[in-house]
Amino acid sequence: MLHGVLPVNKPNGMTSHDVVSQVRRLTRQKRIGHTGTLDPEVKGVLPLCLGQATRIVENVQEMPKRYRGSLVLGVATDTEDQTGRVIEEAEVGPLSLEHVDDVLRRFVGKIHQTPPMYSAVKVGGKRLYEWAREGVEVERPTREVVIHQLERVGFEPGDRPRLDLDVWCSKGTYVRTLFVDIGRELGAPAHLSALVRTQSGPFSLHDSWSLEALEKVAEQGDWNKVLVSIGETLSHLPAVTVTDADRKRVENGVPLPWNGKPLGAEPGTRFRILTESGQCCALYRLMEDQPVLKPEKVFRVR
Repeated sequence: MLHGVLPVNKPNGMTSHDVVSQVRRLTRQKRIGHTGTLDPEVKGVLPLCLGQATRIVENVQEMPKRYRGSLVLGVATDTEDQTGRVIEEAEVGPLSLEHVDDVLRRFVGKIHQTPPMYSAVKVGGKRLYEWAREGVEVERPTREVVIHQLERVGFEPGDRPRLDLDVWCSKGTYVRTLFVDIGRELGAPAHLSALVRTQSGPFSLHDSWSLEALEKVAEQGDWNKVLVSIGETLSHLPAVTVTDADRKRVENGVPLPWNGKPLGAEPGTRFRILTESGQCCALYRLMEDQPVLKPEKVFRVR
């Protein structure tokens, strides 16, 4: 069985599940999970977790994401993107780029979003998109997300001006909704016309593999050249190295004493547990009341 994270460059027109199915076929392995759904019309970085790495799906999902998207002003749709039905049109007055940049700065930091009706959030036992297809609009709970960075990287004037934006954001951010809210702040209906996820956690487009390239990898059987290890994927976490003798204790879920390094590590901090050869064999967490690391996840990837 293969173990590790495979960053895929998802093409337009495919669901995230379609990509998982393709990679299952190529690897002849069922135990594969993705780390955050991309809509069919969105392309870009989609990390897949294989084998024991499926146990870190939630860890990868927690990491920030980066997107490059286009916002068209003057037209709003019911899905908030280019696939929807037009529900509002309006003329757009002269735009000052200084004003645009000022508005963008207002969205940096913690913000609250209301999930769009065409989304997979469940309300009343149904997905929102199921309610939307029935023509029913239901009350939706707001959620707090974080916009780490938001910059204008392009502008095309005209009757329907287009702003190209680069966004660093937290898990759970609806970029469609962010763009519509920006348009509203600029005084115009708006929708997302194109979107690419350029980074997910440590993985960028440069690191990601097309499905065509993976077909060739499957023919050669050289999956090790495209898989990223669990330890490398979680390299932002501090590490503790154990001896080969202690590895068995780790695999049995035995707590470990903490030596106080790195300095300043707070209770609740996660640690990678590395073998002498550098392989990540577990994730441990620093306990609240004593200098002890307690097992959270153990990986058996021998």
